[in-house]
Amino acid sequence: MAFSQRHLLGIEPLSQSDITAILDLADQYAEKGRGTVKHGDALAGLTQINMFFENSTRTQASFELAGKRLGADVMNMAMQTSSVKKGETLIDTALTLNAMHPDLLVVRHPHSGAVNLLAEKVNCAVLNAGDGKHEHPTQALLDALTIRRAKGRLHRLNIAICGDISHSRVARSNLILLGKMENRVKLVGPSTLMPSGAAEWGVEVYDDMVEGLKDADVVMMLRLQRERMDGGFIPSEREYYHRYGLDAEKLSHAKDDAIVMHPGPMNRGVEIDGTIADDINRSVIQEQVEMGVAVRMAAMDLLARNLMVRRADKGEVYV
Repeated sequence: MAFSQRHLLGIEPLSQSDITAILDLADQYAEKGRGTVKHGDALAGLTQINMFFENSTRTQASFELAGKRLGADVMNMAMQTSSVKKGETLIDTALTLNAMHPDLLVVRHPHSGAVNLLAEKVNCAVLNAGDGKHEHPTQALLDALTIRRAKGRLHRLNIAICGDISHSRVARSNLILLGKMENRVKLVGPSTLMPSGAAEWGVEVYDDMVEGLKDADVVMMLRLQRERMDGGFIPSEREYYHRYGLDAEKLSHAKDDAIVMHPGPMNRGVEIDGTIADDINRSVIQEQVEMGVAVRMAAMDLLARNLMVRRADKGEVYV
């Protein structure tokens, strides 16, 4: 498969063929995950270390499950009790880990660029599981796979990304990926939650849900990220739901077969009506969770293949 990347740090460096390679392999893993034999040996003998400096449920669990299904030795580091809390720098941590010769390093960090810094200091493949407000590449890839499976394609679709755009690394990774795949992307949300200069990113910007959702094939809702807010970005949750929460009336302005997405965790009654979230005819939120495992399996598989090729070229042998 045409995938030449050493790390998966963001969507920006990926070509269309890189994206397609991950999605095509993930499609195979998704089908395997629905069968009786879910495990393989693509990562047999390799070590995967998960370092989550931020709390996570879905992402960490799916990376762990993905690694184990592929036969890797998986270690979850408790960063809340690690030496980083005792004053060790991120670079010191990277050098310590590198001395253990891991093969795959999965990192979530609250600061943008921290994962890229780690990648410069280690000899293994690094996967960005979310860094600050920068990127969350595997989330965008699993969203892309969910869309492709639901719509039969991943190009020339009308896609509305709605809510807290400003604080969302999910939004950033998605708009980059969906733009690369030639989709019409619309950002919808209040001006207080819209990054300055967003209109210059090759997307359309709306502060009205009715206009933003008009003729949409995909409606992607985002979580209000209060932990990243340091001021009054919205008047109240009640007012926010009234204007920007997805309900049946607002969704009626999208296409009749539009799908509804949310990266989770959801704030029901704030970003999305619970009835819409649970509507099996419109919502693909549970499919997003399922595709998360498949996409992370595919990404680690492809990165491990490239890692082994580089090591063989250097004459390195790991037993």
